[in-house]
Amino acid sequence: MNSLEGVMVVGLTGQTGAGKTTVCKVFERSGFSVINADAIARQVMEKGSRCLQELTDCFPEDILLPDGGLNRQKLAQIVFTDSKKLELLNSISYPYITGEILKQIRLHSITGHKLILLDAPTLFESRADDFCELIIAVVAKESHRLERIMQRDGLTEEQAYSRMRSQHTESFFKQHADFIIKNNKNLKNLSDVAKEVSDKIWDYYHTNYHNAN
Repeated sequence: MNSLEGVMVVGLTGQTGAGKTTVCKVFERSGFSVINADAIARQVMEKGSRCLQELTDCFPEDILLPDGGLNRQKLAQIVFTDSKKLELLNSISYPYITGEILKQIRLHSITGHKLILLDAPTLFESRADDFCELIIAVVAKESHRLERIMQRDGLTEEQAYSRMRSQHTESFFKQHADFIIKNNKNLKNLSDVAKEVSDKIWDYYHTNYHNAN
């Protein structure tokens, strides 16, 4: 859990293709300040970064583009078909990612934004859940997620399954999250449920943190 006075961080995670982006937008409209861990991951692996240098040192495969930037598609093909390579990627990148997350939490706090949503697909793997007071997980049926991932990322069925298998199971999220949002119906239902959860968290925040603001 973070130690900044009056700041509450809520973790948003879940299965790939479950609809986490939609849920994030609902929370943002409800007044949460959002930190996007995927955007941070791209940032820390930019051309010329220390993180990218470590990756190129540890991966014998050519994972760079001609201009010296990271070939993200090539790296994804490597790590999502080899669990040990995925562990290696995570061990290198997560310290940089979590360091930047903490930096952004502090910046939000300085500017008076005390209720923060940390949008992080690998929240538990990176141990960023340690920063969170509450955790929300978005889950959906495998068939729904498979179709969404293939359409969203332009992947084959086999590639989509590889990404899905690299993540925690639905039962894991149910055991480790304070709120579970199921996305097995339509977009309106997902948005309505997300709004209900955001309202409950706002109530929790006002009850437990009002003296710190």
